[in-house]
Amino acid sequence: MALFLSTFVNKVDRKGRVSVPAGFRAALSGQAFQGVVAYRSFVHPCVEGCGMDFLERLSASTDSLDPFSPEQDDLSALIFADARQLAWDPEGRVVLPEDVMAHAGITESCAFVGKGKTFQIWQPDAY
Repeated sequence: MALFLSTFVNKVDRKGRVSVPAGFRAALSGQAFQGVVAYRSFVHPCVEGCGMDFLERLSASTDSLDPFSPEQDDLSALIFADARQLAWDPEGRVVLPEDVMAHAGITESCAFVGKGKTFQIWQPDAY
């Protein structure tokens, strides 16, 4: 698994399109889904991002939980139910959904913040 490193600030256009940093795209290039998975952070006013492989490993880690347990239900509701697959276009951009942008306060630009196996997307001044 490649790592997400560094911080990049990119413009967001009127349609919510933003360029995914080239290094982040390279980290995800070997996956079947060509894009990123994003969900609203339940800890910070930002968007959590990862590759599908990370979510698959997270899902496998829940196999040891009782499928009807509160822990399993909480994890499913917090992450999987809110996760969005954002495919990139030929220019390497994704479209950030309006509710995701509103959660993070993203308007004209956003900061992609590498966190190793995952990354976050912030409104630059909030980061």
